[in-house]
Amino acid sequence: MSEQPRQPRRKPAPAGAGGKQAKPYRRPQKDPVRMLAFEVLRAVDERDAYANLVLPPLLRKARQDEKFQARDAALATELVYGTLRRQGTYDAVIKACIDRPLREVDPPVLDVLSLGAHQLLGTRIPTHAAVSASVELARVVLGDGRAKFVNAVLRKIAAHDLDGWLERVAPPYEEDAEEHLAVYHSHPRWVVSALWDALGGGRAGIEDLLEADNERPEVTLVARPGRSTPQELLEAVGEESALPGRWSPYAVRMAEGGEPGALEAVREGRAGVQDEGSQLVAMALAAVPVEGRDERWLDGCAGPGGKAALLGALAAERGAFLLASEKQPHRARLVERALAGNPGPYQVITADGTRPAWLPGSFDRVLMDVPCSGLGALRRRPEARWRRRPEDLEGFAPLQRGLLRQALTAVRVGGVVGYATCSPHLAETRVVVDDVLKGRGAGNAPVSAELIDARPFMAGVPALGDGPDVQLWPHLHGTDAMYLALLRRTA
Repeated sequence: MSEQPRQPRRKPAPAGAGGKQAKPYRRPQKDPVRMLAFEVLRAVDERDAYANLVLPPLLRKARQDEKFQARDAALATELVYGTLRRQGTYDAVIKACIDRPLREVDPPVLDVLSLGAHQLLGTRIPTHAAVSASVELARVVLGDGRAKFVNAVLRKIAAHDLDGWLERVAPPYEEDAEEHLAVYHSHPRWVVSALWDALGGGRAGIEDLLEADNERPEVTLVARPGRSTPQELLEAVGEESALPGRWSPYAVRMAEGGEPGALEAVREGRAGVQDEGSQLVAMALAAVPVEGRDERWLDGCAGPGGKAALLGALAAERGAFLLASEKQPHRARLVERALAGNPGPYQVITADGTRPAWLPGSFDRVLMDVPCSGLGALRRRPEARWRRRPEDLEGFAPLQRGLLRQALTAVRVGGVVGYATCSPHLAETRVVVDDVLKGRGAGNAPVSAELIDARPFMAGVPALGDGPDVQLWPHLHGTDAMYLALLRRTA
């Protein structure tokens, strides 16, 4: 019997502190879901990108790997949007768990901590899995040294649930109501104050609104008249996954989520993705009676084209012409794409609405959906609440007033103007309209126009206030917080 060759003896691992055997080094494992979420958060922070624009292409790329399942896409989406929505709350919790000012934590480290905090406090992911997955992500993107810091902080966060932390980091409502709501509902304090002023009322209403801002909105489709029907969309989405709109006869809600781009009508431009609030604004402008001619309509701030496409379809039903004007060339191209195939006459131009490319009194109906802070769409763009500052409104103010004045100049006597904005902030809504009508501002004369009660032109929509203008709300109407004032030129 031949002798078996000796097996070489393995060298013992070097002893660590205290004489313990050191663990062999293990290469960090990349988790595609959390890596994707981290990449989106970095884009939002570094490039001022919007998550709703960055996330979809990354998900499409990830789906090319057969191992990346639908549930992975759902988790990545929840991690991104959940972390951004609750960023203010998580910052307060993280601050309570570290021994340095939050501003001294490197932004990539803070992103990993925020993702971990959301998994621990905002999802049903088990504690051990949330911590270990976050630490593993930290090892991949930050290195082993900073991963130890992440591990220590997350273990402190895991000591309490969300309610427990809120009791510790939010001041009592009775002592500081705005700061309590800001921390509890994860909005900057100045936004809480502005929304509360616009909404009015007591604590219950503002809390309902802030909670609605933190909910994931449904995807809402619009069937463009003459090109598609709600029934077609309901059948395409599937009866179990789709619901009719609450207020718009052209709306279909994708209650179970899904990919709108997979629908034939959306790919062909016969339908689109559009919040019901935006649909109501376009429909209301189209519904106001005008005496005499009703042949020329203008969308003076048409990008990216959703309202223009609906207005164009409504105009086509009456044989009216739509001019869609957009200042930014890349947004004008989006308008062209949205209007392509419109059944009626239209034209898209690149022009500045404050320096009009048309003669005064040229139009019978004008829509000015002006640039604004976007505080009415915080459900869809949660990062906007952290990006905006109170001083931003001062920059929008002259533009908003200038656009409304030009809209009232562009419409003929007896014609109607719709002033719209996706913000409920009073400085962007009623104050703008009031200033323009009364000629406030250097060198401005009062405008010969009168407010029309907009409420009858949103038939069936409840809780529209005292008028004559209309403010929609996420918690009351399930829409973005769109504002609309209708004005008729009188001279």
